[in-house]
Amino acid sequence: MIRHVVPISALLAGVALLLLGNGLLGTLLAVRGSLEGYSDFVLGLVGSGYFAGYLIGTAVAPPLIRRIGHIRAFAFFASGTAATGLLQGLMIEPVAWIALRVLAGTSLFALYTIIESWLNSQAEREQRGKVFALYMVVNLGALALAQQLLRLDSPTQFTLFAVSALFVCLAVMPVAATRLSQPTVSASARFSVLRLARDTPVAAAGGLLSGLAMGAFWGMGPVYAARIGLAEGDVALFMSAGIVGGALLQWPLGAFSDSRDRRAALAMVALVAALVAGPLAFGDALGRWSIGVIAVYGGLAFAIYPMAVAHLVDHLSSDDIVAGSTVLLLLHGIGAAIGPMVAGLVMDLMGPAALGMHFATAQLLLAAIAFTSVRRHVEEISEPAHFVPMVRTSPTVLEIMPTPDAPATEHSAADSGTTGGT
Repeated sequence: MIRHVVPISALLAGVALLLLGNGLLGTLLAVRGSLEGYSDFVLGLVGSGYFAGYLIGTAVAPPLIRRIGHIRAFAFFASGTAATGLLQGLMIEPVAWIALRVLAGTSLFALYTIIESWLNSQAEREQRGKVFALYMVVNLGALALAQQLLRLDSPTQFTLFAVSALFVCLAVMPVAATRLSQPTVSASARFSVLRLARDTPVAAAGGLLSGLAMGAFWGMGPVYAARIGLAEGDVALFMSAGIVGGALLQWPLGAFSDSRDRRAALAMVALVAALVAGPLAFGDALGRWSIGVIAVYGGLAFAIYPMAVAHLVDHLSSDDIVAGSTVLLLLHGIGAAIGPMVAGLVMDLMGPAALGMHFATAQLLLAAIAFTSVRRHVEEISEPAHFVPMVRTSPTVLEIMPTPDAPATEHSAADSGTTGGT
C-alpha cells in the first residue's frame, strides 16, 4: 500500500491542510456571529451561502480548470479561499459574510474537483478502493481536528481567521511542488433528475433530505452549541463528536444495509436518527450531555447519504453510475443549501431546541418515504452494490469510488479501510 500512497501524498497533504483551514472557519463564523448578536436566521443564511457556492461551482469551476490547468487553478482558488477567510475577520458584517461564504463555497468545490480528478488519474484500478478509502479518512480526520483549533484563541480575536487562512495557503505548497502529471477534468455526463426520482425515489429522497439535515449540522451545529451555553472549547468538542461518530458508525451501518433491502435499512437508520435527535430539543437541560447525543446522531446521519448512493447504484448499469450519482450529489447539495437557512429560521422563532426538531423532521420524512416504498413493492436487484463509506465533496470523487463491476478486492478494501463520511 505504501508504494501507492507515496505518489499521491502531496495531494493528500494538500487536502488535509485545506480542510484544517476551512473546517476551522466554518465553526468560527458560527461562534463569532453568535457572539456578535446575529440572529439564528442570519447565521443560517451564512451557512446556506457556503453550500449555494458549491452549486455555483459546478458550473464555474470545471471550465476554468480545463483552461488554466490543475496547479494554477489550485493556487487561484486557494488564494481566493484564504482571502475570503481574512476578509470575514476584517469585515464583521452579515451581508459581507454571506457573499464571502458563497465565494468560499465556489472555491472549495473547485479545489475538491482538482484534487479528486488528480487522485482518479493516479489510482490504478486494482488499488482504487484503497485510495478512495484513504482519501475519505483524510477528509474526516482533518475536519474533526479542525474543530479543535478553535481552542487556540478567543473567537473575538483576528487570530483564528489568520490561522484558517494560513492553513489554506500552506495547502498550495505540496500541490504546487508535485511532479505528478496533470489530468483532464471530464465533462459531466447527462442524467435526468426526473429519471432519478422516478426510478429510485428513495435514493432521491435520501440525497435531498440528508442534505437538508447535514447542511444544518455544519451551518447551525456550532450556533446550537453556543446558544445552549457550552463553552468555546465544548463547542469545538460538540462538532468533533458529531464527525467522529459519523466516522465510527459508517462501516457497521454499511454492512447492515448490505445485508437486507436497502430501503428498509435506510428507513430504520433514519427513524433511529430522528429518535436520537429528539433530546437535542432539551439543549439547555442537556448541557454537556449534548456532546454524547450529537456523537450518536452524527454516527447515524453521516451514513444516510452513502446508503442512498449504494441504493442508487443497486439500480444502475455500470455506464450510468457516475452520471446518476452526480445527480444525487446535486440533490444533496440543494438540500444542504436550504438546510441552514430553514434551521436558522425555526431557531429564530423557537430557540435552539428547534435544531433537534429540524433534524428529526428531515429523518422522519425519509423514514416514511422509505417504509412506504418497501410496503408498495418488492425490489428485484440482479447485482447488489456494496456500501462505500464516503463524504460529500465533488462529483469527481465518484469516479474513484469502487463500483459493482470492479474486482472484489476493491470492495473489501473500501469497506474495511475507511471509517467515515461531509
